[in-house]
Amino acid sequence: MKRLLFIVSILLFLSCTGEDTLAPVPHDNPEIALRIPDSFPPLNSFVDRNRPTKYGVELGEKLFHEKKFSGNNTISCASCHRQSNAFADNEVRAKGIYGRVGLRNTPPIQNMAFMKFYNWDGNILQLEKQPLVPIITHEEMNSSILEVIGKIKTEQEYLVLFRKAFGDEEITPDRIYRSLAQYQYTLISANSKYDKVKRKEGTAFSESEARGYRAFKAKCAGCHNTALFTDQSFRNVGFPANPSSEEAGRARVTGLREDLMRFRVPSLRNAEYTAPYGSFGQFPTLKAVLDYFDEGVVYADNLDPILKENGNRIPMSEQEKLDIIDFIRTLSDEAFVGR
Repeated sequence: MKRLLFIVSILLFLSCTGEDTLAPVPHDNPEIALRIPDSFPPLNSFVDRNRPTKYGVELGEKLFHEKKFSGNNTISCASCHRQSNAFADNEVRAKGIYGRVGLRNTPPIQNMAFMKFYNWDGNILQLEKQPLVPIITHEEMNSSILEVIGKIKTEQEYLVLFRKAFGDEEITPDRIYRSLAQYQYTLISANSKYDKVKRKEGTAFSESEARGYRAFKAKCAGCHNTALFTDQSFRNVGFPANPSSEEAGRARVTGLREDLMRFRVPSLRNAEYTAPYGSFGQFPTLKAVLDYFDEGVVYADNLDPILKENGNRIPMSEQEKLDIIDFIRTLSDEAFVGR
């Protein structure tokens, strides 16, 4: 008899709960086809495990702009990764919660689906594993993923989006990371003047741009090659060193002396919008970068062979520098940055 009463009470309880909680939810969340240019390298292998979906991307974009990710609700991913700057910023070094200054310059977020390594030192291989780093870092968001979940778990808009993206309203760290990565996988930049010239879409390089392209291929393409304009390697190119004792470049990851002050070669797509340049913003302009290479870099035992073989420099005339910069500007994708 007691067991019967217990079952009846449970049924009454369920009948009194909201329809919202118990109603079966159709999970219609179609995959989004990535528009991959023919010339681009293969996708990062992890993309196939987390293909962008309609609501996963929508949720990821909302989370990307969510300031509740930070301890004092002032900093979101988008605070440092601004679309108008190719999802970088114009700070020498990243600024986070309470104006705290980070170790390095904020890298742009573009064509992430095709990258083999993330961050200046390549310490992350899977984009889904990246978000936790800024969330917990003292100089960035100074929070925790559980604190983030606690802040958003009662917001109806999030509950709806998690249900649409994953089939139910449960908010988990993994779902947050997957959604953020799905959104970033869609940030593909491949519609610059350079791309249009290559696709023969009725436009052509100016004389200066054409000269710059030739000079670029002779002076810069040893590192900034492939359609991404980076070979994704790690190199010590003799830039002025970060004075912080915490900095060791790629050696922070590998522990190898030969990787000391080696950094991932950055893509030059949209470089016009991402100043200052260098791992901690050493150079205010593209011209300053080229001047430095021309005048001679800081020697190191593991200095890149391309520089060692040329007397620790890349000699360029003033005209070549101006022409190379004109070419680099053809890599600017105005639609991508919303300009």
